[in-house]
Amino acid sequence: MMSPNRIVFLVDVDNTLLDNDGIQADLKRHLEREFGAACRDRYWVILEQLFAELGYRDYLGALQRYRVEHKEDIHLLTMSSYLVDYPFADRLYSRALEVLEHLGDWGQTVILSDGDVVFQPRKVERSGISAAVAGQVLIYIHKEEELDDVERRYPADHYVLIDDKPRILTAVKAAWGERVTTVLPRQGQFANAIDASSFPSPDLTIEQISDLLAYDLPSLHEGPPSIRPAAKV
Repeated sequence: MMSPNRIVFLVDVDNTLLDNDGIQADLKRHLEREFGAACRDRYWVILEQLFAELGYRDYLGALQRYRVEHKEDIHLLTMSSYLVDYPFADRLYSRALEVLEHLGDWGQTVILSDGDVVFQPRKVERSGISAAVAGQVLIYIHKEEELDDVERRYPADHYVLIDDKPRILTAVKAAWGERVTTVLPRQGQFANAIDASSFPSPDLTIEQISDLLAYDLPSLHEGPPSIRPAAKV
């Protein structure tokens, strides 16, 4: 067991640090340009089916399923290269890596993401996110169900969870209560979905991840853990 850290920041990846909606749009355009609209549409149906089954988007798994349906389409094999060689760093939100560095000045910073065992780690590595947190990366199938493991690996007096999904913030808040401060960046399809307002309000809502550069964390001795704007000089 590691010694507890005073504060641990748990930061999501897709649509929190990285514009995953933009990556999806690029992928759709590439599929249509290289393979046609019918291929694009069928691949996306499979991708969404897998998302419903797994709880995360398995891009390479969807490609494999599509290939089973089109065994004769050898050209389709080039699609895997597009996925693994995608320039993820170009899709980082503005100043996202600066935010990770800034959080590191307050406490230990850990990436907490959902995803598969190949594409998601590749995304985190090639974007520069992994290096920015010294390789402290956790990727689960359903991260909200793995909080005991998170605590075992990164024990803390208090956690701050930064995630674009109201569902995840709500689940972790229900599990950890006052031990966690929840932060919602209003970026991407989940934070701005019609049903987003049906979830309890997070402790802090920001418009974009770079807004955190203007916040600091008061001492836990000053009262209930919270995030507040930094004092103006």
